[in-house]
Amino acid sequence: MDQGKIISEYIGAFVDELVRCGITQVVINPGSRSTPLALLMAEHPRMKVWMHVDERSAAFFALGIAKEQKQAVALVCSSGTAVANYMPAVVEAYQSRVPLLVLTADRPHELREVGAPQAIDQIGIFGKFVKLFVEMSAPDAALEMQHYVRTVASRASAVALCGPSGPVHLNFPFREPLLPELNTPALWKGGRDVDACYTQVLTGTRSLARQQIEKIAGQLTKMERGLIICGPHDDPLFAEAAVLLAKQLQYPLLADPLSQVRCGAHDKEWVIDSYDSFLRDSTIMDQLVPEVVIRFGAMPVSKALLLYLKQNPSCRQIIIDEDAGWRDPTLMSSEMIYAGAVPFCRELADLLGSAPPSSPSSLSGWPQQWMKANEAAKQELSRQGKNDFLSEGQVFLELHEYLPAESVLFAGNSMPVRDLDTFFFCNERNIRIMANRGANGIDGVVSTALGVAANRSPLVLVIGDLSFYHDLNGLLAAKLHSLNATIILINNDGGGIFSFLPQSGLPRHFETLFGTPLGLDFKPVVEMYQGSFTQVASWNDFRTALRDGLTSTGLHVLEVRTKREENVRLHREILAAVSRSVRAALSI
Repeated sequence: MDQGKIISEYIGAFVDELVRCGITQVVINPGSRSTPLALLMAEHPRMKVWMHVDERSAAFFALGIAKEQKQAVALVCSSGTAVANYMPAVVEAYQSRVPLLVLTADRPHELREVGAPQAIDQIGIFGKFVKLFVEMSAPDAALEMQHYVRTVASRASAVALCGPSGPVHLNFPFREPLLPELNTPALWKGGRDVDACYTQVLTGTRSLARQQIEKIAGQLTKMERGLIICGPHDDPLFAEAAVLLAKQLQYPLLADPLSQVRCGAHDKEWVIDSYDSFLRDSTIMDQLVPEVVIRFGAMPVSKALLLYLKQNPSCRQIIIDEDAGWRDPTLMSSEMIYAGAVPFCRELADLLGSAPPSSPSSLSGWPQQWMKANEAAKQELSRQGKNDFLSEGQVFLELHEYLPAESVLFAGNSMPVRDLDTFFFCNERNIRIMANRGANGIDGVVSTALGVAANRSPLVLVIGDLSFYHDLNGLLAAKLHSLNATIILINNDGGGIFSFLPQSGLPRHFETLFGTPLGLDFKPVVEMYQGSFTQVASWNDFRTALRDGLTSTGLHVLEVRTKREENVRLHREILAAVSRSVRAALSI
């Protein structure tokens, strides 16, 4: 059998099994050694192919698709440094539990370590940042090798999705000639005689025994000063279940913006959304000392909340994590419970009784303190955060008011995600809020957001100028695939977050090492990718440009120019005003 037919049947069986296992989207980078994978994926009638030229951007683009779809997405590149460029996105996928299937082509074994071109050591190149690595066998004509690739495809797909989800790396050595025979009879039938998955992998939701839930319920009923903290979460059923538990326990629920609890039609009577602004005040923290905290999901964005928890070492901390892992940066968890968040909330709420829970407004003491503090903080943030001049925090106050239902709001790291936490309050619209909070990096944000936009719109990305610069290549995806996205570029000419840090007190080297002003005009770059660019001069301009971006097709970039020093001053003034208002509300 010739090499072309061998490759066709071997890789054809592999690609077909991926599709049968639910992997139907792939992001491909051009290259020669990856020809068998690329051609056969493009040939499969049920595989959607997204082309991208830049490997680093492509990997984040695939990450965005996987985050939005909650399904594994395949990623294909050639050998050599192309593989290494996947590393940042693979790290983010691992840290944020996003399923990716990384398929890398490689030189055959005889061409490794002998100076062959585009050959590096790809074995285990991603280290601990993948859940599974397999060095694939070279294509072979034996029937059992078709069974082998189908088994690996089934296993890899399942491992990527099974909790905790994450990336899987399969490395394919290919010998020349590389061209498959696309007209091979029964191209997708090799190694199988049934229509189902070759190996079906079934998993279930982790749960606690009834007596364990009963024990926890009995203990919690004796603890009045409790909190429920909801970190990043993406189960559409979680918000309603978490709110139900808060009602039954009569515990305030602190909702991170990425928890998906701040937005939607569910009841928000017990939801606290401005805790980040008032937990920075030590006097207020001393007034709000908890006995017990029940935390779901990853650690929230708010550093103030993290410090609040660490400053209460006697507080019992119960962490509910659906998958094995240890997401506790406080290092003070009392119990780590591996169970499904939604069934845990429902079962615990059911055990706490069926009597109608009281409204927080009718209670005194602990819940009322949190409600008063939250309302005072929100009023002050709304009042102090709105100005005639352009400011960074007000971007999120505007989005809170004008984003339509069913839209996606993606926040860049550093200052945008923190301003999102502070200034984007609860609302009744179903707005999905997303960010790359696995490794918290500023690279690949544009590409990840456009990956989300590939399957869902309207999408608004809020990003700083340094992060935007980091991933300008990512804009190519919008042009290649006619994506619709609105990017709000907050341009303070440098790393705005460093102005809030102690380094800003060392002016001699601050701008060179930390401020890093770029002085770039981004308009020509955006227009090169056939996007529209608007530099807004007022909030009326902003609202008009935002409306135009949300209601028209293509890429739209709205630049909001601010000054770093002014931004720091304004944030500090707002937070000081919040502290005064909350102290007055709590009579302290």
